[in-house]
Amino acid sequence: MKRVAKANLIEELKPLPYFNKDRVLQLGKRKESYNLKNSTIDTYISRFLKEKEIISLKKGVYVTTDFYNKHKGDTSYLFYLANILRKPSYISSWTALQYYNLATEVIHTITSVTPKITRNHKTKIGTFSYQSIKKDLFSDFILTKDKFEFFIATPSKALFDLLYFKTRQFRGLKFNDINLLIKELRVDVAEMDKIERKKFYSMIRNYIKYE
Repeated sequence: MKRVAKANLIEELKPLPYFNKDRVLQLGKRKESYNLKNSTIDTYISRFLKEKEIISLKKGVYVTTDFYNKHKGDTSYLFYLANILRKPSYISSWTALQYYNLATEVIHTITSVTPKITRNHKTKIGTFSYQSIKKDLFSDFILTKDKFEFFIATPSKALFDLLYFKTRQFRGLKFNDINLLIKELRVDVAEMDKIERKKFYSMIRNYIKYE
């Protein structure tokens, strides 16, 4: 009976883009289906991990290997997960610039910005990096609706965030240094939409001394 319950439980988890332990407990305690004890559910989670039927994303948060394998090539799914693993947050910096085809660097870490403390989540499906920013600068991001929805910085804010962290909050930097820095980082700002470029330079002027 337990073997059947375990098999049925993993089947119910397979359609979910992610799940936490509470969700497993909710399913496992349904009287009409399983009526499992907490200790049994903990054992099942451990076995699912050992048998590689689920992947740990962070403590208490998982995805089935089946779901991940079906969507691992979908950028929107990875960005969606990045939003989920640390809330609130939005995709930014190199990752967003690469998404907008403005950067030539090949970036494997998914970088996000959050008003919370800086943190990294290294998982079997990739590394999710979260950089802490002041609450008043946690802005200028949009909800992108793809197969999976995710929050991402606008092109102008993605570049601003990159420079903000690269220069330790523009320490010792003057406005006239910006274009040289962008060139050194090989960011193709000329390909950025004209309105976005204007917004970027406006953000910079509001933050550092213009000379």
